[in-house]
Parts: sequence; structure tokens; C-alpha cells
Amino acid sequence: MLLLIYGGLGLTRPPRTDLEQQLFTGVSYQREFRSIPRQTMLHIVTIDLTTPNLKFLVTPGTPSTDGKEVKARTTSNFLSEFGVKLAINASFFMPFYERTPWNYYPHVGDRVNILGQAISNGNIYSPGEKIWPVMCISPSNSIQIRAEKCPEGTIQAISGNRLLVERGEPIPLDIDESEAKFLPCTAVGINEAGDKLWIIVVDGRQPFYSEGLNLAQLRDIFIELGVYTVLNLDGGGSSTLVVAQNGQPKVLNAPIHTRVPMRQRPVANHLGIYFGNG
Repeated sequence: MLLLIYGGLGLTRPPRTDLEQQLFTGVSYQREFRSIPRQTMLHIVTIDLTTPNLKFLVTPGTPSTDGKEVKARTTSNFLSEFGVKLAINASFFMPFYERTPWNYYPHVGDRVNILGQAISNGNIYSPGEKIWPVMCISPSNSIQIRAEKCPEGTIQAISGNRLLVERGEPIPLDIDESEAKFLPCTAVGINEAGDKLWIIVVDGRQPFYSEGLNLAQLRDIFIELGVYTVLNLDGGGSSTLVVAQNGQPKVLNAPIHTRVPMRQRPVANHLGIYFGNG
């Protein structure tokens, strides 16, 4: 029975065919299947940050007396709740565990803390830390990626666990990172001027569909694109890309939470984008 359920969910995953389309003005999406060095599904969003009426939103924090900064949501929950048009998972967080499809934390609504700096609508609800580099978005949508914390005036910010490319140069990885097991990934990159943003979400942990990448391979894909600086965000079962379609969230990738295909993980925060008059 479990195999039948797993197989049925697998049939709802995006097809392993290449696709290019414009999602919104100034925003393009590319789905690409690669069979070398292993079967991998890539999802690449490219955003022209000079596009009129474009606006970002990071999940607002809700610090309280419990010592936690925000309540967990799936990426689709976030898109629907705040009316953004495109959304991805963002920062690493804690506490977290995943033992079985029934025994995991957090569930939707459970309270968690961001690792690294988080800013939403100018409100800093998680402080910067040296080991968590951060992507900073200004009111004019200029983006920079910094080592620890954002400059004054930053309106939105999310953090990752490491830079993969800096000033156009690949950052060396140690053996453990270069040869680590292949995982789903989420990462963001900018050009030198800070007016173009790339988002890459990689599917993984799904044999015969998409096995995922290690950090060295993810870095190399950004280098292929000519990206100037790259920040690795939370990956694994957190990696999710959602777009609004006919007023409803549509998942563009194949997330895998608790080893269940197309099941979204509730995560701490997200990066959302409004377009047009949305």
C-alpha cells in the first residue's frame, strides 16, 4: 500500500522535460533535466530587478515570550497568506528533526528560530551572525550578498550557510563539501551590478527521477550562468518553488519532505515576490 501511495505521488511530479517560459514581466523560468553526471531536475528563475512594480517580501517575524522568532509555514501557505506571486524557502532554522512521515518538527504553526539575519519590511527579527552570510534587499530592489549582516536601510533579508561564488570566482570547498551526498538544493545569485537575481532549486532524494547535487556541482551551474555572487540557502526537504496560478499556489519543483514526493516541509521563512499590481 505504501509503495502504491508513493508511486501515485510520484506521478504528480513535474515531467522530466525541458521547459522555458515567462512567468511575469521581467521574470523567466527554466526547467531542465540533466542525465550527466546523474539524473537531476533543475529549476532556474531569472529576475530583472529593474522591472517596474516588482517588490519582495520575507516572511514576517513574530517574536514572543517563548523565545522563538517565527511560526513555520509551507511555501504554498506563505504564498497564499501574503498574496505573493512567486515564493521559495529561505533560511536555515532550528529546532528541526525528521524521523518518520508522522514524527517530525516543525509542523505548520510550530515556532522556530532563524539561523542568521532575517529582515521583513525593515524589521530585523533575527540578528546577524558571522557564520551565516546574508542576502540584503534595498527599497529600490538593489541586492547585495554580505558576510554577516545587512547595511542600514535594508528592507528584506534572508540568510544562508555559505557563499559558493564571490566576485565571479568559485569559492573552494573542502573534501566533505565537494564529495557530499547529493541533495535537493535552493540557492540565489546576483550579477555584479546587483540588478539581476537568479534562483535555482534542485530536486533530489528521488531515485529514477532526480538524485540532486552536491555543493560543488551547484556552484558550477551558477558559474555556467555567469553569476557574480552566490548564496546557498536551506536545502534538502525544504527546497520548494511555488508560483501563483489562477489564484492558487502551483508547485513548480518536486519537494520531498519525510521522503514523501510532493510533500512540502513547513519552514521558518521564505522569499516572496510581488509583480505588477499584486
